Amino acid sequence: MPAWHLYLLRCRDGSLYAGIATDVARRFREHAAGTGAKYTRAHPPECVLASRPYPDRASALRAEYRLKRRPRAEKLAWLLAQDSG
Repeated sequence: MPAWHLYLLRCRDGSLYAGIATDVARRFREHAAGTGAKYTRAHPPECVLASRPYPDRASALRAEYRLKRRPRAEKLAWLLAQDSG
């Protein structure tokens, strides 16, 4: 079974987007093509800033939920953190 990843994108307007996927490269291509999330259709992604693996979808969803509720500065700090928390 594939591992799930929590990823963080930087959008062209400088905003950040967090999501989960089993294949981050494929998901980025979907976002870039305008077939990903509604947010990235309005704010096209520029690059993947980071991704972290999680053992299952449930744990990736919980981590995404926590990350999306953090202020921008804490999301950027997540990039530098060594743990997956």
